[in-house]
Amino acid sequence: MTLRHFITTQDFSRAELDEMLVEAARFKRAKLGEDLRGRAIALLFFNSSMRTRTSFELGAWQLGGKAIVLAPGKDAWGIEFEPAKIMDGEPEEHVAEVARVLSRYVDLIGVRAFPKFVDWSVDREDRVIKAFAKHATVPVINMETITHPCQELAHALALRERFGDDLRGRKYVLTWTYHPKPLNTAVANSALLIATRLGMDVTLLCPTPEYVLDPQYMEAAKANVAESGGSLRVSHDIESSYRGAHVVYAKSWGALPYFGNWGPELPIRERHKHFIVDEAKMALTDNGLFSHCLPLRRNVKATDGVMDAPYCFAIDEAENRLHVQKAIMTRMLAWSGR
Repeated sequence: MTLRHFITTQDFSRAELDEMLVEAARFKRAKLGEDLRGRAIALLFFNSSMRTRTSFELGAWQLGGKAIVLAPGKDAWGIEFEPAKIMDGEPEEHVAEVARVLSRYVDLIGVRAFPKFVDWSVDREDRVIKAFAKHATVPVINMETITHPCQELAHALALRERFGDDLRGRKYVLTWTYHPKPLNTAVANSALLIATRLGMDVTLLCPTPEYVLDPQYMEAAKANVAESGGSLRVSHDIESSYRGAHVVYAKSWGALPYFGNWGPELPIRERHKHFIVDEAKMALTDNGLFSHCLPLRRNVKATDGVMDAPYCFAIDEAENRLHVQKAIMTRMLAWSGR
């Protein structure tokens, strides 16, 4: 079989995504198993983590496997990613060696590497995880880079648990919210991809046109709509976006035109603190549900009242990370013939 990597859900058919979700639901019913007995995964964290690290490490253990957690540049050697680089700087070894050596030790490699926030034309290429995929001889899993496909599946599973497997016709609002810092667009990109993939009627709600997501994801979302049904629109109007919604999904992100030069973006961000998800906005929905990928700053992104309401399923979605990580690990091994 051909080696396959879990870099983006766009690389998988709808049937394959459904298979992973069915597998995740099975693991949710029965947490312990032997599916990864004798198997190991190396988890490389270039950025901090709580849910991702815990769910992968615990998930491997619950299925009889072993997770090796590494923080390159901290408890492991720093890694160079540029090809043909004269390595006279800080990194001690090249990804070409790291990926191949780890492939001799483990059966899977997970990578979490956020953008550098200097030059979006570079960061949008997702070079770190693609370099691992190029040099590894085992499946590589995206634990969040400029997309977060693991979060996508946890979110999708939570949506299916509430609405059933057919999500077509459900109104889905992906709303920007204020944050004191400009954040990665990864979860917003991924929410847009998976919601349109599932055939939902998606509204991307953001303060100004500067906050519309990168064209590669907007175009992919349009292609998803054409294939799966549903719709996609961009709005800057809070009330009309919330009205009649079945799902509100919140995330903060920085405006790409100011990427790496955040000073001019700050005044725009500061003027739109009212994008916070509160009870009044949720009252406009059609008994809508609310979620967020976490971590979330209470009373900045969403109020206490929203987070503690029965309609908030953020904790359930976070739990699903454990189950979908198991499904991703087992499916990637199976589909790669390992």
